[in-house]
Amino acid sequence: MNVSRRTVVKASGGVALYSALASIGFFAANPAMAAWKKEWFDTKNVPDTLKVMGIANAANSGDIAITSPDIAENGAVVPVGIASKLPKTEMIALLVEKNPAMMAGFYDFTSDAVPDISMRVKMGQSSDVIAIVKADGKFFMAKKEIKVTLGGCGG
Repeated sequence: MNVSRRTVVKASGGVALYSALASIGFFAANPAMAAWKKEWFDTKNVPDTLKVMGIANAANSGDIAITSPDIAENGAVVPVGIASKLPKTEMIALLVEKNPAMMAGFYDFTSDAVPDISMRVKMGQSSDVIAIVKADGKFFMAKKEIKVTLGGCGG
């Protein structure tokens, strides 16, 4: 078998990276945390999602900005950004109200992080997108309607 130097170097780098990540616990999942956040993705409507997230009420806030096109021409890749100006932002979650799995994503933040995320979501039809923000132990929300054209995934 003829193994090139390049193959050996690439394999060594991969092993070194894996070892470094494993040594800091990168691959060690917290089963309790994974279990309760998995439930967030299994809900089918806003009240149920808020309930499993442990949110009794979330106040509307003008300090949460949702940036997205008003009309998405391709529902398969709709860009959505969320930025929070709320002090001590701990978490941002994005819900797409009419998707089969409403939870599109959530992000936990350290105290030094800038609470500003962007992602691409799939939308089968026109829907409200809802940003949920946890800041200083309280929950806040903002909502924006995104229309999906017939050329995308739905109407």
